[in-house]
Amino acid sequence: MEYDIIVLGGGPGGYLAAERAGQAQKKVLCIEEAHLGGTCLNEGCIPTKTLLYSGKLYAHAKHSQAYGVHAKDVTLDHSAVIDRKEQVIRTLVGGVGATLKACHVDVVDAKGVITGRTADGCTVEAGGQTYTAKNLIIATGSSCAVPPIPGLKEGLASGFVLTNREMLALRELPQHLVVLGGGVIGLEMATYYAMADVDTTVVEMQDHIGGPSDRDMVKILQKNCEAEGMHFLLNAKVTEIREGSVIYEQGGKTCTLPADKVLLSIGRKPNTAGIGLENVGVLTERGAIVTDERMQTNVPGIYAVGDANGKAMLAHTAYREAEVAVNNILGKRDRMRYQAIPSVLYTVPELSSVGETEESAKAKGYDVKVVKLPMSYSGRYVAENQGGNGICKLVFDKRTKTLLGAQALANYSSEFIIAAGICMELELTVADMKEIVFPHPTVAEILREAICKY
Repeated sequence: MEYDIIVLGGGPGGYLAAERAGQAQKKVLCIEEAHLGGTCLNEGCIPTKTLLYSGKLYAHAKHSQAYGVHAKDVTLDHSAVIDRKEQVIRTLVGGVGATLKACHVDVVDAKGVITGRTADGCTVEAGGQTYTAKNLIIATGSSCAVPPIPGLKEGLASGFVLTNREMLALRELPQHLVVLGGGVIGLEMATYYAMADVDTTVVEMQDHIGGPSDRDMVKILQKNCEAEGMHFLLNAKVTEIREGSVIYEQGGKTCTLPADKVLLSIGRKPNTAGIGLENVGVLTERGAIVTDERMQTNVPGIYAVGDANGKAMLAHTAYREAEVAVNNILGKRDRMRYQAIPSVLYTVPELSSVGETEESAKAKGYDVKVVKLPMSYSGRYVAENQGGNGICKLVFDKRTKTLLGAQALANYSSEFIIAAGICMELELTVADMKEIVFPHPTVAEILREAICKY
């Protein structure tokens, strides 16, 4: 059972690594203990967006009179939404499997454990079989972090507390949902449930939502979410979980928040325990596998991509890391760059960003020029967003007159933030960027408007 490459994990980083290696005529084995597609496809990115799209349609229908369209007795069938989500997952997972088969990749449905090294490479045991490969790519992903909050584990066991996995399978809408954590997962799930008319409260330890997102943007986003009925408790520390309630401290006071369900979304941790890293001496830091810019670990022939290395826990980051790892295995020099990786909060409106925020750029010592424009500078945005209050913000390096970062708070900003990322990757100057022609009318024109305001 010898291979050129063994890929441990079948999520975005894993299946794409296997696909690229198979296309290069390498003998490849992909080992996945759960489902091809990993968290992203089965219980993360894709199912969440499926729910959100249904929620948006429902919200559009309820408020369509602003656009001259009148709809009566509009309802949301949450169970039907879940049915559609399952169908979407089946279609895409089947597509991943078919692609790997077409690339002649062998797939084993079992937990893989690294057992050691030989003169021929690494040995991995899965499903009672031992496999050997010259190169190993670890792509085991991440899982929900469970902090030591009294009552939390008991809540998870009883079903009162849910992770994103269980939340995405919930058939009945709760009356009162409490979301622990105001980061990406928490905000996206809260957005859907609030649109589905569930009383939704987000509890966040920090004084703002959105994690490292631009402070100007998240303040406006929070106001938008509150206008849609979502509640926020900031600077609030959860101290205990009891059946039917969440106990938290805020401003020196202890408070009780009633809940029918609680969503745990405080963070993610790399899935690196129990896969045999210690058997080959792979170095980790705080549970994440240490890699260089070629995605190689401290052990020759062993690479780590995606959430397992903890660098940027995003599916599209894993895709590129997988390509870098495979290219280096094939002898093609390639390196990973992280300065222009876009990220998106799929809330309503979406908050999309790439590169530095104003705060992070200043903290790194850049002399910055910031351009902020309301999204109303885009004609199409005004036509399609009655009363919208979105904003676009660009952060420039005054010395080089290049773009350091961009943020856009607007529906479907996820579809055009890449334009700013490309400008950053190519290190275009303001003069260069001003020569780029944008189609009209598009929401993306806001980038050109902002560039021209430099």
